[in-house]
Amino acid sequence: MIYIHFIVNPISGSGKHNIGKTELEKHFPKEVYKIEVEYSNYKKHAIILTQNAITNNPDCIVVCGGDGTINEVASCLINTKIKLGIIPVGSGNGLASNLNIPRDIEKATAIIRNKNSQAIDVGKVNEHYFFSNMGIGIDAMIIKKYDAYKKRTLIAYIKATVESSFKFKPMQMILSFNNHIINTKNFMFFISNSNEMGYGMSLTPKASLNDGLLDLVIIPKLNLFDKLILGMRVISNKFEKFKKAQHTLIEKINIEIPEKIFLDTQIDGEYYNLKTNKIEVAIITNGLEVMVTSSLNDNT
Repeated sequence: MIYIHFIVNPISGSGKHNIGKTELEKHFPKEVYKIEVEYSNYKKHAIILTQNAITNNPDCIVVCGGDGTINEVASCLINTKIKLGIIPVGSGNGLASNLNIPRDIEKATAIIRNKNSQAIDVGKVNEHYFFSNMGIGIDAMIIKKYDAYKKRTLIAYIKATVESSFKFKPMQMILSFNNHIINTKNFMFFISNSNEMGYGMSLTPKASLNDGLLDLVIIPKLNLFDKLILGMRVISNKFEKFKKAQHTLIEKINIEIPEKIFLDTQIDGEYYNLKTNKIEVAIITNGLEVMVTSSLNDNT
């Protein structure tokens, strides 16, 4: 008997999905599978549910939600033998897209039934983990504004981005990576483990989930014209043509923001206020086992 534990966020993707135990039992016959279904009802609730589920030693824990819920569950499974499954029903679904996991429930559940899995890398920001990306500065401001809107939609994300681009003031940063120390003032500081942010957009289209490296993108202070060009490049998925962006592969980086006491950060599309002005970002190679369609090397 294969034991699969489902954690469902009922409000992911504006709560329009109908995923529950009745629906899931259609895809996982009782003769073969033992399934348990629990619902995440508030922020970080999925962490508690996952920690409790781990004590029952399931073969797989499946998240039915978006990148935020995936982050909460997956963070508890790092360096365990329990596999992560994903049924994407969120707004952006950046990680699921990189893993070629479709939104269609039949196709997504088929991936889980096929039992094919592969290890992926994990990013770590101080004590927090990320699987898609993280950012400080304007990136965090965008997510903070985005969260303030009633609905998480692409239009809301674009609106938050435009508002932030006019309001955000670049911060002085001291960066230590790849045997270099750089003192710089940046418009954007973004680190990605995956090749998509969500909504089909990407700043790191060549990023790999299993290359043992993180993709660092730094954009210096920009004038209004350059900000408009940047926005057009991101929306049209032609970011690589934006020449003022600096792209570097890293294993670890230390960041200090001297003018700040606390630091606004976005981690996998969720806003955090870290109670420090110093952070370390590093890669955990092959830290998480995920159910996938086929080898990631064939998909990236």
